[in-house]
Amino acid sequence: MYVIDRRLNPSGKSLPNRQRFLRRAGKILREAVRNLSSSRPIREIGDAGVVIIPARGIEEPSFHTGGDGAHSRVLPGNKEFLEGDRIARQSGSGSGRGKGSGSNAGGGGGGEDEFKVALSAEEFLNLFLEDLELPDLERRKLSLTDSTGLRRAGYQRGGSPANLALTRTMRNALSRRMALKRPKPEEIERARQAATDAELGDDEEQSEALRAELEALELRTRSIPYIDPIDIRYRRFEPSPRPIAQAVMFCVMDVSGSMTEHMKDIAKRFFMLLYVFLERRYKQVEIVFIRHTDEAREVDEKTFFESRETGGTRVSSALKETLRIIEERYPVADWNIYIAQASDGDNESGDSEKSLALMREGLLPLSQYFAYLEVDEPHSDSPMSTLWKTYAHLDPGPTMRRVTSRQEIYPVFRELFKRRADAEASS
Repeated sequence: MYVIDRRLNPSGKSLPNRQRFLRRAGKILREAVRNLSSSRPIREIGDAGVVIIPARGIEEPSFHTGGDGAHSRVLPGNKEFLEGDRIARQSGSGSGRGKGSGSNAGGGGGGEDEFKVALSAEEFLNLFLEDLELPDLERRKLSLTDSTGLRRAGYQRGGSPANLALTRTMRNALSRRMALKRPKPEEIERARQAATDAELGDDEEQSEALRAELEALELRTRSIPYIDPIDIRYRRFEPSPRPIAQAVMFCVMDVSGSMTEHMKDIAKRFFMLLYVFLERRYKQVEIVFIRHTDEAREVDEKTFFESRETGGTRVSSALKETLRIIEERYPVADWNIYIAQASDGDNESGDSEKSLALMREGLLPLSQYFAYLEVDEPHSDSPMSTLWKTYAHLDPGPTMRRVTSRQEIYPVFRELFKRRADAEASS
């Protein structure tokens, strides 16, 4: 999404000021897009829509001269107050400018404090997923995708002047001149000098022969050009598949009975952001969905986001299922492995040691990145959860964050998957 200021450049408005205005407007637009995700239905997070931007946020700052001392002003229309009267504070909900106050039904006065920007799905996602990436992505085994690039494929006789292969052209011209025995410039110069010397002598017959030889050399030079169209070659390019690194993302979600609808909504929103991000940015990233209660199973996308099953909680079942799928389908030598887990932190009594062993000896050594998102009720002051305490014993361990409301999802998601250069700069 690009913000373009098409206003005429008025006097006194310098280019740096206008550039600062465009940067400020773009920042407000990006924040509005990200805040919109907390209020949208899960399935509509990446869809096009209308973004509302407050007008006060894009006003250009201006300076006004102010006078000193006391001023007397005459305000027309005053029939009630005299000098020295105290005016009571006026109450009202209208805070707009222009024709805002009292213009709406009910006297509320919505004003003109905001305007709407319609974004396409492409523009929305570009702003929404700006500067995000999978961390520590290695080029382990190259996989061919449907995206293509151009590669050199030899030479051809026709083409664009920009693709002219000068070295190959001159090499062909030299080979042709040598094969046809085109006289060299020094040979012609020697023949011309010999003919000139013979004319100065008394041997007319020799002089005539040398002039004939010189004319033959010059004729042969003219008939064999230095560069012929048959010599010219152009670089040839052809489309070829572009290799990229293979990666798999495991989405592991707790759907046990301890997960309230609010917690499940937060977890699903996090995974929907992750799903949109991966589908948008990486063509060759496979996504594996795993739901678990006291048992874990791999499911499809629809079941992952819409099924309502519930039950007890055994985190080790999900970790075992993840490890089993990795060993069967995603060898570490060929795949970059990423795992994102969302849970309320509850776990069955006695399962913590199993989970700790599976993480330490199995998943963490195999994965490039492990993100753990713990969800909780709003304004919760509950102590550290069982699973959080378990993962805290790991060093190095997963990247852990806690979320209690929709508004916290995108900042946490961005913190987990922002570009590493940006992460290092912010730290």
